[in-house]
Amino acid sequence: MEQRARIGGIFEVVCLRPDGLVRWSESIHNLVTSEGLDHLLNALLHGSTQVSPWYVGLKNTGSGAAGDTLASHAGWTENSAYSGGSRPEYVEAAASGQSVTNSASRASFAINTDGQTIAGAFLASVASGTSGTLLCVGDFSGAKSCGSGDTVEVTYTLSAADDGV
Repeated sequence: MEQRARIGGIFEVVCLRPDGLVRWSESIHNLVTSEGLDHLLNALLHGSTQVSPWYVGLKNTGSGAAGDTLASHAGWTENSAYSGGSRPEYVEAAASGQSVTNSASRASFAINTDGQTIAGAFLASVASGTSGTLLCVGDFSGAKSCGSGDTVEVTYTLSAADDGV
C-alpha cells in the first residue's frame, strides 16, 4: 500500500507605484527545493532545529531548480536593490486548514533603484548571505520591471495535503 503527501506553496507578489496604484501583480506556484524538503522532514521527525524566522527574497533573473541551495543556484540571481539591505522576515500565522501564510503581515521591499527586474521570489533561513537553507523558489511567467519608489509586497502560503492515494 502506497501513501503520499503533497506540499507546496504560492507566492502572491504585487508591485505598487509610489502613488499606491498597482504596477503589476503575479501569483506563482513555487518549487520546494530538495534541501527544503530535507529540512522539513528533519525538523519534523528527526529532531533537527526548526528555523525561525524565515526570510523572503526577490529573484532578479533566471529560473529555480530542485537542486538549488542558497549557496549554489546557477540558474538565477538575487535582487537586492531595496532599502534596508536584508531580506524581510516572513511573519506567518499559525497553521489553519493545512496552510501557513503571512497574508496578515506581507513581506515588503522598498525598491531604491530604477530599472529593476524582478523574476520571482524565494524563502530562505537567513536575512542575508548564502550560508542558510533555501526552502523554496518561485518563477514568474516573465520578468517584471519596477523602479525607485515602488514597493513590492510578497505573500507566501505553504500548504500540505494527503495525496489521497
